[in-house]
Amino acid sequence: MGRAAVVVIDACGAGALPDAADYGDAGANTLAHLAEAVGGLDLPVLERLGLGSILPLRGVAPAERPVVHGRLAAQGAGKDSTAGHWELMGVVSDTPQPTYPAGFPAETVAALRAATGHRFCCNAPANGVTVLAEWGPHHLATGELILYTSQDSVLQLAAHVDRVAPAELYAACEAARGVVDVGRVIARPFAGEPGAFVRTLGRRDLALAPPRRTVLDALTDAGVAVHGVGKVVDLFAGRGVAEAHAGPRNAEAIAATTRLLSELDAGFVFANLIETDQVYGHRKDVEGFHRALREIDAAVGEWLTLLRADDLLILTADHGCDPAAAHTDHTREYAPLLAVTAPERATGRHDGVLADVGATVLAHLTGRRDPALPGTPFLPLG
Repeated sequence: MGRAAVVVIDACGAGALPDAADYGDAGANTLAHLAEAVGGLDLPVLERLGLGSILPLRGVAPAERPVVHGRLAAQGAGKDSTAGHWELMGVVSDTPQPTYPAGFPAETVAALRAATGHRFCCNAPANGVTVLAEWGPHHLATGELILYTSQDSVLQLAAHVDRVAPAELYAACEAARGVVDVGRVIARPFAGEPGAFVRTLGRRDLALAPPRRTVLDALTDAGVAVHGVGKVVDLFAGRGVAEAHAGPRNAEAIAATTRLLSELDAGFVFANLIETDQVYGHRKDVEGFHRALREIDAAVGEWLTLLRADDLLILTADHGCDPAAAHTDHTREYAPLLAVTAPERATGRHDGVLADVGATVLAHLTGRRDPALPGTPFLPLG
């Protein structure tokens, strides 16, 4: 039994999927449009691995000897983190999870009030930063929780830490989880004064459990310890994860991944780096997005030095968040693929589907496939 790590660089899409127009995302290409917006990407480690061999990117040249590289397509519906991460681990969503582009209906709000004991304001699709500026003062004055959603299947509840204690907000979200059918209920505590509200690191995601068996379940059954870093644990409702490691910001998630690669003798590390989505993608902050990628690039350089002869490191994404899109939500895109087998032995192009990632990890760590799970390994059986 060796080691494997999958690191999801959140929202780093690599071009529009064939059905992107159905989602309002025709022509989306997060990485390419980001590269143009900043005058070229500066990512020397990812360039050497083959990022510029996946698709043309300003500032990133094709590699002389790229590792396994390509683009992965979503087979299932949706373009949010839950759908993307589930599909990476072998659960293809049959239908998109419900969204509420006009806000939640009156009967749902009434059920939320009964379940949580709270009243609400806003109840509309909203940007997570601007909603605080617009509704934060009202929330402070009334105590009403700020209820909002987006193009994704989410219900978000925001509350100021001085008006509603985080523990109370979490309890309200737990109660809401039992009422609504959305993919995720997200607690969003915030702090500060009007005009300068800031979200704290106390975000908590309450996701539906995957409807079917996942690669994480298969690994657990095979005796492989699964380490979830960042919001991975929440997206799978904890199922199939032996140990959880906090990663509310990239710095913590990168540090946890580095520590695990330094210390573990065997097992699977499944990490999410959230800031390219949550902090920069939705805000169309291209300079911040690029800065986060440069920090990830440096981290990958360190991880490469920690890989052992039988290790596998996969870098990919879950969806896009194109800064050139007319909206601020996720975009329906391919995910990039870079797969490193220490010491960078395997090479070649692989264009497949998201589920190929989980199938490859399972084959690498157990030496076999699970015929009940989708996806095709792009490396020989471990």
